[in-house]
Amino acid sequence: MNTIILASQSPRRQQLLQWAEIPFEVRVSGSAENVPAGLSPVEAAEHIACDKALSVREQLETNLASTGGYTIIAADTIVVLGNRIIGKPSDRLEAINTLSQLSGKTHEVVTGVCLLSATAQKVFYEETSVSFEVLHRSQIEHYVDHYQPYDKAGAYAIQEWIGVVGIRSIRGDFYNVMGLPVSRLLKELRQFGALPPSPGS
Repeated sequence: MNTIILASQSPRRQQLLQWAEIPFEVRVSGSAENVPAGLSPVEAAEHIACDKALSVREQLETNLASTGGYTIIAADTIVVLGNRIIGKPSDRLEAINTLSQLSGKTHEVVTGVCLLSATAQKVFYEETSVSFEVLHRSQIEHYVDHYQPYDKAGAYAIQEWIGVVGIRSIRGDFYNVMGLPVSRLLKELRQFGALPPSPGS
């Protein structure tokens, strides 16, 4: 039986797979998420996703109890303003500064996804453009102080208060900004042989 394994402890990614009614197990990757110099944002997201997937596959291969087929889903989401990758803020001031930079501008959210089995690999990405309204300093401080977005690339989560009041427009997959392009993922999983064909296909 083919087991789908999500290589992520992100509650958002787990929720998205649950909404899509994809049965899965969770295994946390031990990868360092280091990115070689000179990679584009897309290449960086795909590189980290593949590192996560490979780390989990190593765990499975060293666990003698692991039998049967499996497909690992690993993903990495990054925020890009211009050509600069905006990472996770380390503290309150950095979170406020990050959101101040995104205020009134359009940025890109790129999610790299790696599907990995014992014998095959598929890598792809999805990109979504997000435009913020001009955010007042008081709005930014309110969000940071109440939601503490220190584990989020770009210092925000689109499904939280800041997304409701501060986003002017989105071009692309909304769920990609949450961390997983679910519609695209379903198609790729079916082509990968990890899910049965969709009804009516």
